[in-house]
Amino acid sequence: MLSGKMTRDPADIAPSRIAAARRVVIKIGSALLVDRASNRLDAPWFESLVEDIARLRRRGQEVLVVSSGAIALGRRHLGLRSGALRLEESQAAAAAGQVQLAHAWQEALGREQIPAAQVLLTLGDTEQRRRYLNARGTLETLLALGAVPVINENDTVATEEIRYGDNDRLAARVAQMISADCLVLLSDTTGLHTADPACDPTARLVPEVHAVTPEIEAMAGASATDVGSGGMITKVMAGRIALAAGCHMVIASGRVRHPLAALEAGAECTWFVASSSPARVRKQWIAGALQPSGELVVDAGAAAALTQGKSLLPAGVVAVKGRFERGDLVLVRDTGGRVLARGLSAYDSAEAARIIGLRSSMIEQVLGYRGREELIHRNDLAMVETHG
Repeated sequence: MLSGKMTRDPADIAPSRIAAARRVVIKIGSALLVDRASNRLDAPWFESLVEDIARLRRRGQEVLVVSSGAIALGRRHLGLRSGALRLEESQAAAAAGQVQLAHAWQEALGREQIPAAQVLLTLGDTEQRRRYLNARGTLETLLALGAVPVINENDTVATEEIRYGDNDRLAARVAQMISADCLVLLSDTTGLHTADPACDPTARLVPEVHAVTPEIEAMAGASATDVGSGGMITKVMAGRIALAAGCHMVIASGRVRHPLAALEAGAECTWFVASSSPARVRKQWIAGALQPSGELVVDAGAAAALTQGKSLLPAGVVAVKGRFERGDLVLVRDTGGRVLARGLSAYDSAEAARIIGLRSSMIEQVLGYRGREELIHRNDLAMVETHG
């Protein structure tokens, strides 16, 4: 079976998956955002999308946007010719267009009383551990402050992103990074088809995908392990990343006003349906996928708090063993040597050694900066099952 057994009508599925999501990432391609004939922002469509985003925000949902369009806007601003651009011209267009793109988002979201924040990333920022932690911390803070982060590739320095146009995969990496529940890829097509509908009149829309199999890859036109150049193949690559992160993903047409509302009303689309949740996937990853770099020894009170699902505070730690960096995996042991949990440390070993046994309110006084209150936040902690 290509897409799994359908148990409900797609018109019922879309609203439930989007409305139930606590955190939503929306990716918009250049072809939707910028009118191809004029290389100007498609203002009526753009305003309708922002109204959709504001509606999600009023429902209490957090929204992040991955927005293409800088190069398309910048080439007009700089008077660059039509057709293919040289690499340095693409980078120059990205630099000029990013200013216009960020301003457009700031103005449109501002009319809805929503703060906008620009974040420029490369794939390296989502894959190299230290840069990943910094980017995640920034995005989490922006969401906590009520802003909508507007993310784009840093095309002026990341030549590979320009060459491959991989905002689909970048959006999936962002969704993975911040444990999003739903990723929406707004496209110029209604979803994944069994064949190219422009060439094969018998091609059928695939309503659901539960795993990215070789058969699904073939529908996208090439192996999803190859480096893509945009189109459906990069969307399938994004689907693989999203499913592994426990995040639902949908490919839907953005060629309508209020595209999110249309999707929730049951518009045709392809859902990549995750079998787990982002939180469960993250806990499983912490529990078994990483090699510990050090240890924290905790007192009886902290041990009891951990079993109740609480974070590990410095006050409950009596010893630090080994050398580790911020974000590394550490074991949490009781004073008898029993492993209680595995978690990602919010401080390196030298800093941890200076603040153990202290109240969280004293961290800034000791370290000279205001860090996290927890040595390990409960979201970064996986308890270890013990027997006997």
